[in-house]
Amino acid sequence: MTSSHDDDGTPAGAGVPPLTPVPPVPAIPLNDGTTIPQLGFGVYKIDDSGAQTAVRHALDAGYRMVDTARLYGNETGVGRGVRASGLPRAEVYVTTKVWNDDQGYDATRRAFDASAARLDLGDPDLYLIHWPYPGQDLYVDTWRALVELREERRVRSIGVSNFQPAHLRRLVEETGTRPVLNQVELHPYLQQPELRAFHAAHGIVTQAWSPLGRGSGVLDDPVLVEIAAEHHVSTAQVVLRWHLDLGTVVIPKSATPARIRANIDVFDLTLDEDDHARIAGLDRGERIGPAPDVFGA
Repeated sequence: MTSSHDDDGTPAGAGVPPLTPVPPVPAIPLNDGTTIPQLGFGVYKIDDSGAQTAVRHALDAGYRMVDTARLYGNETGVGRGVRASGLPRAEVYVTTKVWNDDQGYDATRRAFDASAARLDLGDPDLYLIHWPYPGQDLYVDTWRALVELREERRVRSIGVSNFQPAHLRRLVEETGTRPVLNQVELHPYLQQPELRAFHAAHGIVTQAWSPLGRGSGVLDDPVLVEIAAEHHVSTAQVVLRWHLDLGTVVIPKSATPARIRANIDVFDLTLDEDDHARIAGLDRGERIGPAPDVFGA
């Protein structure tokens, strides 16, 4: 099967729901006593002006979490979109990240201040280390800066992205503080069961980037196409429901209003055990992005 796709991989014209309210997004507890919406909105590869519009559409559709990063170059647009929504700041959960060339204790604190200024929303809710980038060996010092920022109540929660178990163990051993979550590449072709099990055993939430398998062909997979047809939904909606059933926090991205809405309209969809078994069989261990142990080694 072939189809045209948005930049998030969603088939064009598929699964566009009627303009009816979607149920509230469930909240997932974090190990610091706070919570995070289980389904949020990603803005990777959306430019600053586009992010403002896309975030506004997402918040209008019912999303209450936006994930950005210094690398994305759109923190200013994200902040403008949140403010333009008219929603109280406390109702929108905002995540950003420190990039590799800003790692190290002092540089991280400066990077945090700069990100907060660009967002212009007060302090972000969650701040992440974007990659361990092991070759420069700064992620522990970076983590110490994040711990102090949380202690100073500059940020509510702190976590990491693209960390492997060895990186996570080292953070805890050297600082005594666990991340609340680890944002990693996760989709049906890269299901990472061992890493998810490690997270579960250590009270760390798994968050999925590229949840729809951007550019990998996931959404054209015959198994997913078949499951989607059986449920009268899009393959993207099947994959997002699968993530939610795993307990994953998921951040699909689109710049198209109809697809933004379709991606959050998954809470009335139920996948059965057979559906999950068929999806589990799709795991190939194939990455779209770089391997964390190699990137920056």
